[in-house]
Amino acid sequence: MSFCQFFGGEIYKDHFKPGVYVCSKCNHPLFSSRSKFAHSSPWPAFTETIREDSVTKMMETLTAYKVLCGKCGNGLGHEFVNDGPEEGISRF
Repeated sequence: MSFCQFFGGEIYKDHFKPGVYVCSKCNHPLFSSRSKFAHSSPWPAFTETIREDSVTKMMETLTAYKVLCGKCGNGLGHEFVNDGPEEGISRF
């Protein structure tokens, strides 16, 4: 699934069933449902990736990284530093 395109119908935003979220282009494992949390953005929100190499990050601003699939480079959205469900936790 690609998180960068929102047309008002993001089906995984409110999806909380156990499982693994994978890249829509190459099926590379990205996030576990255990790290997913409810957030006001229109996209699913996660606190961490499954593995360190699940994603590639490039600094975009002091508080945000551009996030790409660690295998194929598909755009996934952003990591927002210190914007997670608890203080000091980031949000993907």
